Amino acid sequence: MQKMRILMVCMGNICRSPMAQGVFAKRVRDAGLEHVIQVDSAGTHGYHVDEPPDRRAQLTSRSRGYELGDLRARRLEEQDFREFDYILVMDEDNLSHARALEPEDGRARLHRFLEFAGARREREVPDPYYGGAQGFEKVLDLIEDAADGFLSHLRARHRF
Repeated sequence: MQKMRILMVCMGNICRSPMAQGVFAKRVRDAGLEHVIQVDSAGTHGYHVDEPPDRRAQLTSRSRGYELGDLRARRLEEQDFREFDYILVMDEDNLSHARALEPEDGRARLHRFLEFAGARREREVPDPYYGGAQGFEKVLDLIEDAADGFLSHLRARHRF
């Protein structure tokens, strides 16, 4: 069976999307689905290519049991739309940039990640880069909710 491939996307791939990758990858492992689901992340801009996640993103994530230290930033590419099943963006700006790259022969389903966050009012995961530690905590709260909802969505839709 070919793995379902999920790509988390934000602007620089050093805060929100690696946090989402780390959270969702742990959810997948905890559910015993790592043989079925693969998770990656990318950024719509190439500002931080090959850099590790922001130190604050790593510290906040580690405090809740998610390890991001081995991740490295990369840029979203047209080929990702052919290779991934889902591309989940953190905000409207990311969605706009991703749509501009989307090729006609792409197969990925493109969504805002928070579409899967249940009853939350928020529609976007805010960029915490220019704020303090509380911003990273809020982002992680949103991501955890969306990760739970997305895993439930995959289980229902694909019968995992």
